[in-house]
Amino acid sequence: QVQLVESGGGLVQAGGSLRLSCAASGSIFNIRAMGWYRQAPGKQRELVATITKFDSTNYADSVKGRFTISRDNAKNTAYLQMNSLKPEDTAVYYCNAATFTSNYWGQGTQVTVSS
Repeated sequence: QVQLVESGGGLVQAGGSLRLSCAASGSIFNIRAMGWYRQAPGKQRELVATITKFDSTNYADSVKGRFTISRDNAKNTAYLQMNSLKPEDTAVYYCNAATFTSNYWGQGTQVTVSS
């Protein structure tokens, strides 16, 4: 089992920045990748960014060049640095940890970008 706790969401004006954190605990040695997903009202959950245990990253086209995913293995924490935020980035952001057999999710953190 892996437990994930997110933090760092909030309200920011368009063009501003936020950094989300996701602290993992439990069977962390089984984690092969971590990622961030988001879900806006009335929309399906979508991938934002992922990072593997070998630091290979992948981004949604809509956030490339603005968001950066990283991880600190010593702290068992993944981060999502979000710059140049747009109103369309408003959503609940969820942290994900993938093992070879399971997917684990955090409780979500709200990000609201005002125009």
